[in-house]
Amino acid sequence: MNGILANVGIGRQAGHWFTSSITVSRPMSVVSHIPAAASTEALTHFQARLGFETDCADVWYASQHESRDFVLLDVRTPTLYAAGHVPGALNMPVRTISAQRLAEYPADTLFVVYCAGPHCNGANKAAVKLATLGRAVKEMIGGLTGWLDEGFGLERG
Repeated sequence: MNGILANVGIGRQAGHWFTSSITVSRPMSVVSHIPAAASTEALTHFQARLGFETDCADVWYASQHESRDFVLLDVRTPTLYAAGHVPGALNMPVRTISAQRLAEYPADTLFVVYCAGPHCNGANKAAVKLATLGRAVKEMIGGLTGWLDEGFGLERG
């Protein structure tokens, strides 16, 4: 909404008020300046995103309370992995992802990849490589930074 509609009394004659409607404009915020998408478009967009990503809380919950039906990959260097990683994650740096390395996993295995955090595109590179190899993949958004922000602990070594 870009304005306020108001009925304003402007005079009285023989016991009747005369009114007029006016619109008072106010500037739009930077948030509403570009209109939101239609709800059907928003639904399509956000449902699609869930096919590409999962969050740290869902990975934690699945790891603690459900059967883990995915393989969690930390795609950082072995040194960074050893310094601290998400419990249960396997270390598979992007440069080492190959059809030969993935051969031990069934073709329908879902891989969830993460790297250092939002400032790192290693998870995206790993996801591209896995998808190129025909593998199902999701990114754990937030990466290790997001994991720590949620208050979850790390494994070392």
